[in-house]
Amino acid sequence: MSNETSATTTRRGPAPRGERIADWADGRLGIYSLAKANMRKIFPDHWSFMLGEVALYSFVIIILTGVYLTLFFHPSMAEVTYHGSYVPMQGIRMTQAFESTLDISFDVRGGLLIRQIHHWAALVFLAAMMVHMMRVFFTGAFRKPREINWLFGFLLFVLGMFTGFTGYSLPDDLLSGTGVRFIEGVILAIPLVGSYLQMFIFGGEFPGHDIIARFYTVHVLLLPGIMLGLLVAHLILVFYHKHTQFPGAGKTNNNVVGMPLLPVYMAKAGGFFFLVFGVISVIAAIASINPVWAIGPYRPDQVSTGAQPDWYMGFAEGLVRVMPGWEWNFWGHTVNFGVLIPIVIFPLVLVAIAVYPFVESWVRGDKREHHILDRPRNVPTRTGFGVAWLVAYFVMLIGGGNDLWATHFHLSINSITWFVRIAFFVGPVLAFIATKRICLGLQRRDKDKVLHGRESGIIKRLPHGEFIEVHEPLDQEQLHMLTQHEQPEPYELGPEVDENGVRRKFTRGQKMRAKLSKGYYGEDNVIPKPTVEEYKEITSGHGHH
Repeated sequence: MSNETSATTTRRGPAPRGERIADWADGRLGIYSLAKANMRKIFPDHWSFMLGEVALYSFVIIILTGVYLTLFFHPSMAEVTYHGSYVPMQGIRMTQAFESTLDISFDVRGGLLIRQIHHWAALVFLAAMMVHMMRVFFTGAFRKPREINWLFGFLLFVLGMFTGFTGYSLPDDLLSGTGVRFIEGVILAIPLVGSYLQMFIFGGEFPGHDIIARFYTVHVLLLPGIMLGLLVAHLILVFYHKHTQFPGAGKTNNNVVGMPLLPVYMAKAGGFFFLVFGVISVIAAIASINPVWAIGPYRPDQVSTGAQPDWYMGFAEGLVRVMPGWEWNFWGHTVNFGVLIPIVIFPLVLVAIAVYPFVESWVRGDKREHHILDRPRNVPTRTGFGVAWLVAYFVMLIGGGNDLWATHFHLSINSITWFVRIAFFVGPVLAFIATKRICLGLQRRDKDKVLHGRESGIIKRLPHGEFIEVHEPLDQEQLHMLTQHEQPEPYELGPEVDENGVRRKFTRGQKMRAKLSKGYYGEDNVIPKPTVEEYKEITSGHGHH
């Protein structure tokens, strides 16, 4: 009797429906074990890590608003006469693409706001991507094992540029049509195959009848699909490799100091998403962008005044604008170097950015994994390269808007063009030299702080009349941060002859690696860290105030 009573009291009723569904899913997908292993994963906390999150959330906003816009946009170049609600455009012939853009802006509830959010989110996405990549570059977060993830991020940025270009070309307004005409000129400048490519892409003579429909497919399907795959792969690798972290107490290559993914990091990330969404929405509500109704539909015989691409295309635009209009004739064929040379330089610059992690790894010869970030001052050559590239970019951005600089500041457009031509070669060199000197100066300052402590601002008079400033010693955490970085030795070729007196042969690659390594890690590029003996000697009272 007692056994039956015990069985009765311990019998459970049927499990709740949600629990049964979760058990069913776990039996087929392994959700419990996956969540248990990863939901408590630690992520470090630093404000610069939010730059990548801004890019991610902007991309999500682009997808959401883009889906809404596709419901009302007609990607057709068939001509119609406008009879919509915007009175100044009534009776004007335009394409269905331009007409539907006007309808979205004036007749669809919330359409103009969604258009503006979509465009502003695209600009913020690429700006965040660029700043995020610069953070990764300057801190050395691209080193092993993250070289492939650097390539994924780089491809996301490049594809984002072309996605943005195809996107702002869709309304078929006079401004975007001018940009498409610019691209047509670039394609025609390609020797031998340029005219064939132009006919293939546009479906005939410019502007043709298919380019908007083709851009639409590329913009809403092809490029976003590739970008979404790259983004997922990028995040998976970030999750798999564990996050990098800035140097500090208790932080090593073998651990991560921070907060767990769930619930702390997820709560912060969720709130930050809505903050980004809100800021972009406010900007879109108060700052007009691409007002196509003020520009008018595209006509091949017209060019809009002050035609400018979005900022991320300014570098390519500047290269073409400031390049002299050189043309050579070969056997009845004209080669336009004024366009050909810029369209060769532009992809070369992009390739140099993409392969840089592999070049630095080869120069250093370091095969170890790196999870602790560099302070930019401790790698002056890399930092100099990064600043030089930024200077070159912004110089060409000025060149891409030389007409606006001339009209707004009452300057000669020829003077601006020549300034950009000279600054493009001189500016990055001066920026590289100045950046290296600043980094070395900061290294000297760090060394002085380690040996002598921090300046307290307190002036003390010694018995013999001398005035000195009292220095406060640094705590152990600060000493660790200032001295934890490595100072690799430059790669050496070794003796010219071996132990048998036979002259050794060095390949060109070895010689180049030795020169580059000396340029990176030679005596002129590093201030030696204070040794333990120096620190003990000074802190023991010899010469220490």
